[in-house]
Amino acid sequence: MPARTAPTPPPTAISPAHPPEPTHRRRVGGVAVEEPSSVRVDSWVWAVRLFKSRSQATAACRAGHVRVNDERAKPSTPVKVGDRVVVRGGERERIVVVRRLLVKRVGAVVAAEALNDHSPPPPPVEVRAAVPQRERGAGRPTKRERRQLERLRGH
Repeated sequence: MPARTAPTPPPTAISPAHPPEPTHRRRVGGVAVEEPSSVRVDSWVWAVRLFKSRSQATAACRAGHVRVNDERAKPSTPVKVGDRVVVRGGERERIVVVRRLLVKRVGAVVAAEALNDHSPPPPPVEVRAAVPQRERGAGRPTKRERRQLERLRGH
């Protein structure tokens, strides 16, 4: 009877189709920290506080409200340092350039350091379109008033 040998573990070959993600080393507080060379766009815009939740960031990417280097971005689109990210949504368009990659959400001060904001300033309060309001107690609009409101709004 032959002697038993310990089973050899299967070879752990790295697939050439999926090479390991290259990283950059940085020293933070005397500790070496590795930074990835790219990050998902939905994760980055959430981490730098352009969206309140990661799911909002992902939904905005799917809806086409996020562009990376003037191309529509899927949630998994990689973002690198120096990329230009345009986020449309809310009251105004935000145009930012990536200065540092972040994977996790950070404080507002660190988030501001991770991007260069090239967004145009918001319009002054006087220039913004005033929302028409009905007088208190006027009741529901009549059919004629409703049609005039729709024409005014462009519907």
